[in-house]
Amino acid sequence: MRIGNRQFGRQRFPLRNAGFRGAGKFRLIIALVIGGFALLSYCSSATYNPVTGEKQYLSMTPSQEIAMGLQAVNQMAAQHGGLHPDPRLQEFLDSVCQRIIVNSQALETEWQFECHLLNDPNVVNAFALPGGQMFMTYALFRQLETEGQLAGVMAHEIGHVVARHSAQRMAKAQLTQGIIQAIIMGSENQGAGQMAGMIGNMVNMKYGREDELESDSIGVKFMTDAGYDPNALKGVMKILKAAANGRSAPEFFSTHPNPENRIEKIEEAIRQQFPDGLPAGLKP
Repeated sequence: MRIGNRQFGRQRFPLRNAGFRGAGKFRLIIALVIGGFALLSYCSSATYNPVTGEKQYLSMTPSQEIAMGLQAVNQMAAQHGGLHPDPRLQEFLDSVCQRIIVNSQALETEWQFECHLLNDPNVVNAFALPGGQMFMTYALFRQLETEGQLAGVMAHEIGHVVARHSAQRMAKAQLTQGIIQAIIMGSENQGAGQMAGMIGNMVNMKYGREDELESDSIGVKFMTDAGYDPNALKGVMKILKAAANGRSAPEFFSTHPNPENRIEKIEEAIRQQFPDGLPAGLKP
């Protein structure tokens, strides 16, 4: 019996460890499948953007982007007190947007551009939905000092649309989520999954900041082609800085670059796009 017990003991623990190793290998295989599928899906979504001249990875077709934007218009308006009641202000916004669109590459795209002036008197903001729906709050509109500044804001938002930033960020978020799920599945350490999630969020915020700077650069070109002085966009950054009133988060933890950094990038974009100087007669 003593020998039998001892033999049993030698067999018991290796069998248990083998079970753990088998489970670990299974988790690793599942993790590789999840991560591989996320990466394959992302890479297979590559497409060329003729406006930016770049290859992009996108999670939606143009028709899906347009439909998504149209479906969200009423909800966005409701969150900001509805549309502004003064038709003259809306007509002025429409005229500036139309001038930018018809004089830029935006006219060559399939996006259904539409500008909305929101009745919100408190939140200083402008934003664009996928597919061409663009918004500006009255709180920002009333602080703008020139038509050129208004053109700068809307040229920036048109830049977001033509660069397809929303679809691009969704694709990146899906890739990040897939990789995080793979890490959690492949690791028994939950802390590893949490750390991966934090890193993923920071990476996606960086992508957001890069999108803002790219839209500023596109906005410089579009507003200049429409006859507006792109230096007006720097005045918009100063307005945004004043509106933040010191409450903005550090840039590393924000999806938007600091206004000072954006002013530097705007000046850089002007120098690169117009090395011989800006055209004469631009509207400020």
